[in-house]
Amino acid sequence: MLSIGDFARHGHVSVRMLRHYDQLGLLTPDRVDQTTGYRYYRVDQLSRLNRVIALKDLGFTLDQVRSILDEQVDAAELRGMLRLRRTELAADIAAARQRLNQVEARLRIIESEGRMPSTDVVVKNLPAVRIAELTGTASDFAPGSISPVIGPLYDRLFAVLGQAGVHPVGPTIAYYELPEGEDGPIIIHAGVPVNTEAAPGQEFAIVDLPEVPQAATLVHHGSMMEIGGPFQALAKWVETNGYRPAGPSREFYLVAGPDHDQSDWVTELQQPLAQA
Repeated sequence: MLSIGDFARHGHVSVRMLRHYDQLGLLTPDRVDQTTGYRYYRVDQLSRLNRVIALKDLGFTLDQVRSILDEQVDAAELRGMLRLRRTELAADIAAARQRLNQVEARLRIIESEGRMPSTDVVVKNLPAVRIAELTGTASDFAPGSISPVIGPLYDRLFAVLGQAGVHPVGPTIAYYELPEGEDGPIIIHAGVPVNTEAAPGQEFAIVDLPEVPQAATLVHHGSMMEIGGPFQALAKWVETNGYRPAGPSREFYLVAGPDHDQSDWVTELQQPLAQA
């Protein structure tokens, strides 16, 4: 038999916490001295304490913890519940980290406003190119919405091209379209230049992107999470210099892919132009 102090020490909790659990009926002492009021616990009650702490730390309320333990869930079921909860928490942490990255990227855009020199923008011709592409949709243009779609699209595209014996002949190209009426999911086109004709039964589409006589281009070095600033700088340059967009912008990935950390990526942003 352990005093409440010894039980707290062995269980790595506070005496006050044990008293609180007692009040809630979560973990009651095995015996209370009627004269002194001292609480005593059995050593095997540490097992229940471990479960209470594990469930609480994984985000269950104390009422939920009591229900789970009172139903006498066995160790295997408890492990399954804890693993599921751990997975949910890991997903929450990943989502929170992504939101934090987006906030930091937006702050950097604000801090860099007006600092992008116009000499970084190059106006040039974009030759016609034939690409093999797959398409998908995203809810909006935020990197956190685009990245989970475009990455798997490229993984699948290279897989089906390999199965078809088709070899890319240049860096990958992505472009995005809004549906008619500008209200709906973003259409993502993930493509790569090829020298081949369309054939029946192919999972990918063959698309001929026409020549663009004039496009404003800007090279971005780094993660796609940071691409918002350069794109906004490019849009500002287009307006300031008497142009307007003439079709969807493109992302031309000069250095990218799974063999490179995104901090090493090099992406040319391409905006087709027309006179305003």
